[in-house]
Amino acid sequence: MSNSFFQHTQTAHCESGVISNLLGHYGLQISEPMAFGIGAGIFFGHLPFVKVNGVPGTTYRIWPGAIFQRVCKRLGVKMEAEKFSTPEKGMQALDKVIAEGVPVGLLSSVYYLPYFPPSYRFHFNAHNLVVYGKEDGQYLVSDPVMETVTTIDPESLAQARFAKGFPAPKGKMYYPVSVPDSVSFEKPIKAGIEQACHYMLKIPVPLFGVKGIRYLAKKVQHYAEKPGDRKATLYLGNVIRMQEEIGTGGAGFRFLYSAFLQEASTVLKNDQLSKLATEFTETGDLWRNFAFAAGRVCKSRSVDSVSYKELSEMLLQCAASEEVFFRKLAQVQL
Repeated sequence: MSNSFFQHTQTAHCESGVISNLLGHYGLQISEPMAFGIGAGIFFGHLPFVKVNGVPGTTYRIWPGAIFQRVCKRLGVKMEAEKFSTPEKGMQALDKVIAEGVPVGLLSSVYYLPYFPPSYRFHFNAHNLVVYGKEDGQYLVSDPVMETVTTIDPESLAQARFAKGFPAPKGKMYYPVSVPDSVSFEKPIKAGIEQACHYMLKIPVPLFGVKGIRYLAKKVQHYAEKPGDRKATLYLGNVIRMQEEIGTGGAGFRFLYSAFLQEASTVLKNDQLSKLATEFTETGDLWRNFAFAAGRVCKSRSVDSVSYKELSEMLLQCAASEEVFFRKLAQVQL
C-alpha cells in the first residue's frame, strides 16, 4: 500500500526532522527548530568511558529519543513505541501498521542504509527515519536528512533496525496515536528554554554542559602526550566526526537553536530572544572554526598545522561563549 500523501521535508537533523514531518502529517505544524528547542535538544557531553567504535563518545545534543519524548509530553501528543526481540517480529509489526496507512518512525543504523553515500555509512545506531508505505516489495522512506523520499529493500531495513553495538536500536518503531487539533507553543517554549539552561549550566558532573566542553579541552591538550600519535589522531577525529557528520554536529546544532530562539521571540513577542539568537550563531562559528582546525591536525602533521594546545584553547573559547550565552538566556523574563 502506498501513502504518497506523506509530505517529506528535508531537515538538518534526523530526530527533530522526523518530529516535524510526522506531526505535520497529522496537522500539527511545528518547524524543525521549534521541535529542537521545545525538546531542549541543545547539549554537550564528553564520555570517555562510553566508547563509540572504540573511541570516547562526544555529543553536541541531548541523548537520542529525549527530544521526541519532551516534545510529545509538552504538546500533549500520545505516541505508541515498541521494541522487538527478533527482526521477524519487528518487520511484521511494521507491515501491519503501515498497511493501516500510518507512517512510522524508526530507529536505525546508518551503516546499513544503502541510500546513504558510502563515505557516510558508519556504525551509528541512533538515526531516525520514517517509513510511510510499501510498493513492489520495497519500503517507502522519508529520511529527513535526504533531499527527496527514497526506498529501501526489506533485508537492508531489517539489518539497520536490528544492528548490533551501542546503543542497539532493537527494531524500535514509534508513531502518534493521538495528536491535539491545536496547541499553544508558549508554555512548551518556556519549559524547553529553562531545561536547556539547566542542563548546560547546572549538572554537577563535569562531563556535561559547559563543564563538559572544558573537560574535553583538557583531554585534547593531553591527546598528543598520552595516547600516542595515532591514537591521538583517532580520538580527535572522532570528536570532529561526532561534530560535523552525525546529525548536524556541534556548529549545526548551535545554528538550529538560534533559529528556534528567533521563532520563539516572535511567539513570545520577546526581542531579547532575537538578540540572543544572533549572539549564539557566533558560538556556532567558533565550533565550526575548531572543527576546521582539528581536521587539519588529523590530516597533516606538517609544521604549519595547529597544535593540540591551540585546539584546547579554541575549545575553552567555545565553553566561555556558551557559558555567557546560557547565563544571559537563563535571566530572560519569559
